[in-house]
Amino acid sequence: MNKITKTIVSLLVIVLILGIAFYPKVKKTFFAEKKEEGKEKSKGGPGGGKGGKTTVVVMVVKSTRLDDMINSTGSILPNEEVEIRSEIAGRIIQLNIKEGDVVQKGTILLHINDDDLQARLRKLGYNKKLAEDNEARQKVLLQKEAISQREYDIAVNSVNTISADIEDLKAQILKTTIRAPFSGTVGFRYVSMGSYISPTTKIATLTNTNPAKIEFSIPAKYASQIRKGNTIEFVTENETKTYAGKVYAIDPKIDPLTRTLQIRALSPNPGGVLVPGAFAKVNLILKTKGSAILVPTEAVIPESKGSKVFVVKNGKAVSTKVELGTRGEKNVEILSGLSIGDTLITNGIIQVKPDGEVDIKEVVQ
Repeated sequence: MNKITKTIVSLLVIVLILGIAFYPKVKKTFFAEKKEEGKEKSKGGPGGGKGGKTTVVVMVVKSTRLDDMINSTGSILPNEEVEIRSEIAGRIIQLNIKEGDVVQKGTILLHINDDDLQARLRKLGYNKKLAEDNEARQKVLLQKEAISQREYDIAVNSVNTISADIEDLKAQILKTTIRAPFSGTVGFRYVSMGSYISPTTKIATLTNTNPAKIEFSIPAKYASQIRKGNTIEFVTENETKTYAGKVYAIDPKIDPLTRTLQIRALSPNPGGVLVPGAFAKVNLILKTKGSAILVPTEAVIPESKGSKVFVVKNGKAVSTKVELGTRGEKNVEILSGLSIGDTLITNGIIQVKPDGEVDIKEVVQ
């Protein structure tokens, strides 16, 4: 055996001796780390809580008003809206329209030049005076039998005809002044002072939004259950505030294409918060059932022979069978199995074990 071979063998022997000496310590450290890792998993894994408890979110069961309702979508409409147009043609000589102004019913919005109509009215007035004088003379002659009844009737007819022409002309003059047909807010103006307008010219818009109208539709199968005076609750887009209204009009026929029934309701809108054209989520209340226990649908676990929920009692999750009633979009009615004041688990149910300890993370309202 040469010198190099001896050196290699010596080194291998030294490594083997060191390995035998340190093996028990390495083994002990390895299994200690594995044990600690297992403990951490039991503490911080999914659904884990303090001391191996399952972390859950709960709610305290309470009584809630329950209504038999229909969910729908609709639009906000103005109470009244009109495009302001002139009935006659002419040049604007007075313009009182300011965009965005709130005007009262009867307010003068604009006036059209009526000089020619006023001149014709004065002329007819003179003609009427002459015709009335002639009728008076003819009446005296008729009494003296100096003229025939026919001649006198012609004189009377002349007075009546001129009087009718005067009334017609006065009606034309009234049309030169445009007044607000109802109280409301003036929209954009499309004419200016001195503009020549005709009946086809759009002058401006006038809108009344108090109260606001809510138009929506419901499936035809509910048509027999709807009555004037039914209450609605609705929210508009990007808002959480709930508004209320009353049904005031029901379309007398069902739309044959959509098989739905159109309905309109009124809702107070003194501040103008409800803007025409806005989207609305509507709940039409058919009747109020009174108070009931409502829980989130995700808190209920379906089974082959019914449904169950988990409630927290003495720090543990207890499985409880429940009987379900009316099911809504997000909530379901509990007819039996729960009592007011029970602590119901609403989140974390997947990790919950019957009679397992739980750690309450949050109590939702």
